[in-house]
Amino acid sequence: LMEAWEKGVNPEGNSTNPSNWDFSNSFFFAGTVVTTIGYGNLSPSTVAGQIFCVFYALFGVPLNLAFLNQLGKGLNAHLITLERWVQKPGRAQVVQTLAVAIFLTAGTLLFLVFPPLVFSYVEGWSYGEGFYFTFITLSTIGFGDYVVGTNPNKHYIPVYRSLTAIWIVFGLAWLALVFNV
Repeated sequence: LMEAWEKGVNPEGNSTNPSNWDFSNSFFFAGTVVTTIGYGNLSPSTVAGQIFCVFYALFGVPLNLAFLNQLGKGLNAHLITLERWVQKPGRAQVVQTLAVAIFLTAGTLLFLVFPPLVFSYVEGWSYGEGFYFTFITLSTIGFGDYVVGTNPNKHYIPVYRSLTAIWIVFGLAWLALVFNV
């Protein structure tokens, strides 16, 4: 307990194994701070850790928003290219509608339908619980009632939470692009 306390992590009332504070979990925590999801299952418990977290968030949240904005612009550039191809003379409205439908379907599958399958398999949740986690996460609500990689009775691959954090970033960018479209 003292070792976890010195690292600025409060393991009390936490399902996360304090000895599992590795790169992947650190990456995941850092991502939940800058995306403002904040599940609430990990938090800094030392004054120094809390001060660092405040400054990290002060700079990290706007930088993350700028990153997501740039990522969205990059994705939007590809959509504009696709739109120009679709809107060439001779291409029917059906093709235009089909292109938008493919974009929405692919994103929905990649960010909202398949991830709950992975989470239900790895975490032992039902598909409904996995979907609930997916939606609560990508909407940045982040209640903390479901958090990936926190069951002390399971052995997770080291990059599991890092991959989840990357999925979150791209899922947030995709949702922003959907709202923009």
